[in-house]
Amino acid sequence: MAGEPDAGARILGRYALFAQIAAGGMAAVHLGRLLGQAGFARTVAIKRLHPYLAEDPEFVSMLLDEARLAARIRHPNVVSTLDVVALDGEMLVVMEYVHGESLGKLLGRLRKQGAVVPVAIASSIMSGVLYGLHAAHEAKDESGHALDIIHRDVSPQNVIVGADGVARVVDFGVAKAAGRLQETREGQLKGKIRYMAPEQLKRGDVDRTADVYAASVVLWECLAGRRLFDDENEWKIADAIAHGASAAPSELVPAVPAALDAIVMKGLSPDRSHRFQTAFEMAAALEDAVPPATARQVAAWIEAVAGDGLLARAATLAAVEEQSRELVDATPANSGSWPRASAASLPGPTSISGEGSEPSRTAAGTAKSYLPASPAASAPRWSLPLITALVALAVVVIGLGAFGLTRSSRSAPAASSAVSAAPTAPALLAPKASAPPEPATSASAPALAESGKSADGPAPKDNLPSGTAQGSGKVGRRPRTKAGAASCDPPFSFDSNGVKHFKPECL
Repeated sequence: MAGEPDAGARILGRYALFAQIAAGGMAAVHLGRLLGQAGFARTVAIKRLHPYLAEDPEFVSMLLDEARLAARIRHPNVVSTLDVVALDGEMLVVMEYVHGESLGKLLGRLRKQGAVVPVAIASSIMSGVLYGLHAAHEAKDESGHALDIIHRDVSPQNVIVGADGVARVVDFGVAKAAGRLQETREGQLKGKIRYMAPEQLKRGDVDRTADVYAASVVLWECLAGRRLFDDENEWKIADAIAHGASAAPSELVPAVPAALDAIVMKGLSPDRSHRFQTAFEMAAALEDAVPPATARQVAAWIEAVAGDGLLARAATLAAVEEQSRELVDATPANSGSWPRASAASLPGPTSISGEGSEPSRTAAGTAKSYLPASPAASAPRWSLPLITALVALAVVVIGLGAFGLTRSSRSAPAASSAVSAAPTAPALLAPKASAPPEPATSASAPALAESGKSADGPAPKDNLPSGTAQGSGKVGRRPRTKAGAASCDPPFSFDSNGVKHFKPECL
């Protein structure tokens, strides 16, 4: 149903795992999505250690070694390692996703068609592989010391040829390096026998020339259109490797130049001292012998050989992107199951040291339930600035009022000297109702008689407080005499400092 995520999707920390695209003896590789803030998302490849191996400390350390080593290799011909996740009983290595196909699958298709890799295309792909291996061989640690990384498993399956025409080396899971946390078990072979150098088969010391040998085997297979050691019996394969390859590629494909034959056979020498001593040296010789095809030409070749597979993968990617959106959009904003893009942040994966947010488990064991956002996070953004402005305005008004009252009380004595009838400061602050009524003077009596009101009657209407009906008997102000009326014109005065003060009798 629309709006519901694929039930097969698995969420671990900030990553969503989808379809499996490759599998090996130790791990499976899945398409995945990194779900970030503000709608950010990125497609990644997630290497997931098989669950029964995730409980084995040796295999866990091997996977961590791969990530640690690969993270030190920075080169466009090496697939980048982005993250390591240890969460919910899972061990994951998050890698750059390359839209393309493995060289192993490309060679398999060509063998079925009876075709070979064009020499210029082979030169481009293998020179890129060799440059990537050289970057690994030259990698250094944080202190600048050489790591002496040796891949030890160079094979067509571990070369990805991107739709962009760039070849990349992947999978350093069995690499040998100085300071490696996990050491190979005594007597245990690492890598694929068909691509092992003779010294590696004999379990002797290996150096970077072992990777040069393996790359030469891959180049031979690209040019000849078949496997160099095609026997199913591993003992016979080992014997053939010990004696060295006998046939040059041109013996099977006459179009291969003699200069290219010489490079391949030098790299396949059983004596490591006769090989190219660095992958960079072999790459330079390869480019000099056969100018490599451009990335555009390699991309066109990939399209011709595996275009249908790339289209199917593109459709899978589109479905994965849609499902990753549904994983967020189908979750109510306040359910806490998965934060929306507007939430504070998506919880990250638990680190190896155990730090980080621990998600709660659902009934299926899927780690996708997180604490809901706090109420403050959903408040309108304008509320806090508006409240702050109103409070500041109120403080200013109160402060100005207090300042004016203080100045008025301090200047009251000065005002009394200018107006003889003005009361003292205590009288000004006293309640108006407590002031005794003034007796009517002889001058005011005729005026009261003329108006028909007694001296004790209510004040004229113009002297009543606002909202008080005339004749109600509720008078809040003293009656104003004519003398008082005369002194209230104007109803204020100025002190020696020029500050205006209203006359108390006129209030």
